[in-house]
Amino acid sequence: MNIILQQVLIADSNSPYNGIRKDILIKDGVIAKIDDAITDESAQLFTSDDIIVSPGWIDIFSHACDPGYEYRETIASLAAAAAAGGFTQVFTLPDTNPVVDNKTQAEYVKQKSANTKINVHPLGAVSKKREGAALAEMYDMKQSGAMAFTDGLQPVQNAGLFLKALQYVKAFDGVVIQLPQDKSINASGLMNEGIVSTRMGLQGIPAIAEELLIARDIELLRYTQSRLHITGITTKKSVELIKAARAEGLNISCSVTPYHLFFCDEDLKNYDTNLKVNPPLRSKSDMMALREAVMNGDIDCIASHHLPQDWDSKTCEFEYAKPGMIGLQTAYSAVQTVLPQLTPLQIASLFSINAGKIFGLQTTIKEGEKASLTLFTKNEFVFAKEKNKSKSFNTPFFDVALKGIVVGVVSKGSLILNN
Repeated sequence: MNIILQQVLIADSNSPYNGIRKDILIKDGVIAKIDDAITDESAQLFTSDDIIVSPGWIDIFSHACDPGYEYRETIASLAAAAAAGGFTQVFTLPDTNPVVDNKTQAEYVKQKSANTKINVHPLGAVSKKREGAALAEMYDMKQSGAMAFTDGLQPVQNAGLFLKALQYVKAFDGVVIQLPQDKSINASGLMNEGIVSTRMGLQGIPAIAEELLIARDIELLRYTQSRLHITGITTKKSVELIKAARAEGLNISCSVTPYHLFFCDEDLKNYDTNLKVNPPLRSKSDMMALREAVMNGDIDCIASHHLPQDWDSKTCEFEYAKPGMIGLQTAYSAVQTVLPQLTPLQIASLFSINAGKIFGLQTTIKEGEKASLTLFTKNEFVFAKEKNKSKSFNTPFFDVALKGIVVGVVSKGSLILNN
């Protein structure tokens, strides 16, 4: 099917049409023409005021829960939620049952997602069964479609093993993704360690648990000269450590979650289990430092850390609740709300362009290029429960007025619009 997007504002630093309103003609999933006015009677016509179009957004850290935990999410429901949130490509974590630590499991994700509206890519485990004892079959998984390698919410604690992983991926220019948390430092903590945790009587996880692992991994990166992405950073010092490493010339990048920009530990005063996340919400000063880092370009990407949990896992005492929240459908709106000064080009960079460069999935809005596009506006958005595409409902954003609407995506040759 042919598609014409009429008078959309293009936000793409790699496109000659960046910052210009144009018509875009898409034929068989490829951008056939970009011009001031295009007519094609056979085409599906899309026209709307104030629409911005960027290269399709990429989420690099989502839990699909499939196989093994399909009652929380499936690859099909994840893809539906991702498309509604503006993502045309999503990386799924290996923390399934069985773990994605071999080519068979990587191929399962690719085959299961073949008919979804967007592209779903597996992340392979760094270690077998994510146990941190022996390297997984990373080369085989790479050949079977794994985009990068991570042990997800079980970050590699063994320095020797992590060193081997960084060395191993150099053979095929791979990337290792690490969630920064030293599990030997109060892993049983329930929230950020600080004044608020003391006041609430909850065990805390200190910021040093994050910063120590980042410092260690930077040393290992310096030694190996490999490629490392730190996701879910939460503190000012973490930003400074990564910024200094990058200035030194190391191949390091980082991402932050929308909820670490939106909330801080002070928001936990009502013991809302939807705000129990890992890494935890930090202090207000750290939250503001993260916002500043996003604005000045020290943070490369926004990563949703979409983590579905069933009703029983959240409707209980804070101490027993499992961490995480769903976040694909609210990622853009949450970020645009707390940082309304972000330009369309900055949004395109944070949600698509930078991740594309890091993981080799770069798409651009030019004639002859594959049409992987996200359509969005800065208008107000309310996330109603009945609009939720995920199988789980663990989010604090229901019925909250946010700024920023995802209108739809162009993916796999189709225009998918939100109702």
